[in-house]
Amino acid sequence: MSPEATFIGRIVAASTRHPLIVVLITLALTGAALVYTARNFALTADTSKLISIKLDWRQHELAFEKAFPQFENNTVVVIDGATPELAEYAEGKLAEALRAMPQLFHSVQRPQGGPFFDRNGILLLPMHDVEATARSLEQAEPMFRGLAADPSLRGVLYALAGVLQSVKKGERKLGDIERGLNALADTFERVLRGQPAWFSWQSLVTGQPADIRERRRVLLVQPVLDYTALEPGQAADDAIRTAARSLELDRAHGIRVRLTGLVPLSDEEFATLAQDWHLVLGAMVAALIGILWLAVRSVRVVIAILITTFLGLLLTAAVGLAAVGRFNLISVAFIPLFVGLGADFAIQFSVRSLAERLIRTSQRRALIATGMNIGPALALSAASIGAGFFAFFPTSYVGVAELGTIAGLGMVVAFVLSIVLLPALLMLMRPSGGGMEEVGFTALAPVDVFVHRRRRLVLGIAMVAAVISAALITQLHFDFDPLNLKSPKVQSMATLRALASDPNWTPNTIDVVAPSLAAAEPLAKRLEALPEVLRTVTINSFVPQQQPEKLALIHQAAAVLKPALDVTPKPAPTDQELQQALGMATALLDEVAGKGTDSAAASARRLGALTQRLLTGRIQVRVAAQDAIVIPLQVMLSQTRELLQAGPVTLQTLPPELVSDWVAKDGRARIQVLPRGNVDDNAALRRFADAILKVAPDATGRPISISFSGDTVVHAFLQAGLYSLVAITLLLALVLRRVRDVLLTLAPVALSGLLTFATCALLDLPMNFTNIIALPLLFGVGVAFNIYFVLAWRAGETDMLQSSLMRAVVFSAMTTATAFGALWLSTHPGTASMGRLLMISLGWELLVTLLVLPALLARPATKTQSISEPAQSSAEAAGVVAPN
Repeated sequence: MSPEATFIGRIVAASTRHPLIVVLITLALTGAALVYTARNFALTADTSKLISIKLDWRQHELAFEKAFPQFENNTVVVIDGATPELAEYAEGKLAEALRAMPQLFHSVQRPQGGPFFDRNGILLLPMHDVEATARSLEQAEPMFRGLAADPSLRGVLYALAGVLQSVKKGERKLGDIERGLNALADTFERVLRGQPAWFSWQSLVTGQPADIRERRRVLLVQPVLDYTALEPGQAADDAIRTAARSLELDRAHGIRVRLTGLVPLSDEEFATLAQDWHLVLGAMVAALIGILWLAVRSVRVVIAILITTFLGLLLTAAVGLAAVGRFNLISVAFIPLFVGLGADFAIQFSVRSLAERLIRTSQRRALIATGMNIGPALALSAASIGAGFFAFFPTSYVGVAELGTIAGLGMVVAFVLSIVLLPALLMLMRPSGGGMEEVGFTALAPVDVFVHRRRRLVLGIAMVAAVISAALITQLHFDFDPLNLKSPKVQSMATLRALASDPNWTPNTIDVVAPSLAAAEPLAKRLEALPEVLRTVTINSFVPQQQPEKLALIHQAAAVLKPALDVTPKPAPTDQELQQALGMATALLDEVAGKGTDSAAASARRLGALTQRLLTGRIQVRVAAQDAIVIPLQVMLSQTRELLQAGPVTLQTLPPELVSDWVAKDGRARIQVLPRGNVDDNAALRRFADAILKVAPDATGRPISISFSGDTVVHAFLQAGLYSLVAITLLLALVLRRVRDVLLTLAPVALSGLLTFATCALLDLPMNFTNIIALPLLFGVGVAFNIYFVLAWRAGETDMLQSSLMRAVVFSAMTTATAFGALWLSTHPGTASMGRLLMISLGWELLVTLLVLPALLARPATKTQSISEPAQSSAEAAGVVAPN
């Protein structure tokens, strides 16, 4: 009789002698744990704290954030307008509204707008664009003269009338204004149909349709974050959307406002996880209860297991909180880890107790025998799995290090409750045994026979599978881009993908901080010479080139346009005045079109018919037509007045808010490096990052952070894997005291791991930041299963597949597989990938347990016992407990 069996047997004996006291003490401890958790609960959703700040690349990130704190945790507000004027209008209105809420926003920036860019932005354009813009403005002077004096639909119609009069006089051709006629007609037609309508004066002046970059504006918003909430930026995000709605910045008015950036991406990820939590949780609970019942065929035993697992979870939460101080987004995964492994301990004990009950005269004696026989295996499993979890503690992946600490402590809690609380509950509930005449799987006797007789064949196939799997593992890769784990359907991801297609707004930029402004320019030139770099941006990029030539063109246009623009506008027209203008325009359009058959005449007739309908329609229709024309007109006139005031730009005249984005308070200068081509895939991101780091080792940015964070995670798991392997090997060697037994315990785990990774490679299922967290659970389950079998084998068990142990292992694996396989149902790609990996791995572990492990443990049949006959109870074989 082993000392461990005696000690655990005594614990179970004491628990079953005073079961009510044990239950009451456990409930009291759980109540105290709940109080402690409630008073000290802390959860950080700050993903930047998941990796150690001691790493060099993290130090570079923190140094950049300290120098330029305005770029940390930003929300990017993307505003798309049906016209450039609408986008400009929406950007200004929304920025003004958000700046009025300092309690929710630290800063609100307009990278493309504001007084400086409104006035001097034209100087940043290439010379040929400045020439074309100045020429178009000068040619449009007659139009500006009338519109500036009367910026209303009435003014537009009178300006049109003036142009039509010149056509009548033969001073210009109708075809010259055909584009403008069609643009007005399209707008009026949408108004008359009751559809959203808008008009672009910029397109009319330039003669070119505006592309998406001209119709898009971006706000950079730094929200106030609440890291105690699962969605730290939700209040700020909601405020942005509410402000947009109140300002009527919506699709009905030709404007689309969307949010992306680090904050919305993180918040919407939690929203995606919560979206189908009821489906996933329901599937988990249903699978857990259903398979537990199949395992023990007793409602009372199922209730006892569930109570033990639930109370253990509450105790683990309190113990873990006391150990690490607060939970993070990864450490909360201790919940499924505890449920999976804690339930395994409870199932092992319960199934074995049912088997013992068939040969014992009382429930208590059966429970004591169970503790003496299965207790050492549970203790060794808990110690081994706990050592595996604690091996993550010294790694740089802080999130998983804290998870390992909590989960390791959870294994201690699960083991203690399985030999203290669970026997007490079973003693109080006195289950009948589920009416099972036998607990093992006698139906698997033919498999037992096959494995024993074909042992070499089974082991040979396993060896070949291991070699093939080892070769396939080279095809397995780690997807270190966290964006691939987010749902592509949520607004933040869809917006980010759309924004990334614009090279000016790609998120895959890298920042380099030069020691001074003087040092920034030569370093920027070295970086720009790299083939992976499209261009670089520094504070000097905002000082235009060829200023004298560009200013001369602008001043020339200003001399022509300023007299027309600097006038006092007329008051808004009354409806009667607007009707008069519509009637006049209708008559002129019909007259000019005449009986012409060309497209210009057809356009004039079409517009005339529409103005006639506006004239005779309801007043609300005319108001809608006026809004569609006037809002962009006012924006266009304002923009024109501003750009005509452009003046010389130097570093000294740049606005302070712009300078602070590129020059730190200590004089260090920021260089932004934009990638050449598409760098969305992992390989391209790493090439871009490596190229920049060779020139600037202290560079930082998304390509660098995700590359190095991926390396950190992989290294952490390799490091923890080595530590856990050493710790578990030493522990097994200390307890088992035979090298062969240690190898028999670890070899099936290694084979299951190889088969799992090979399958992932074949199915192109990469490892990622989410599913890699499942590896500790899979390792723990595999080690536990093998310990159970090796200790049973040492105790004399031969027909493994027919034993109660196999029943416990099968249903434990099924419980874990189906419960966590429910994660596969999640619409969140990362969570679903974890579910897939768990199902694949548990499937292989169960197959290895059913076939390979029995083959490893097979012994030749003795003369006194046929291998086809059921083995005696391992308790009897070990001589620990004599049957009564």
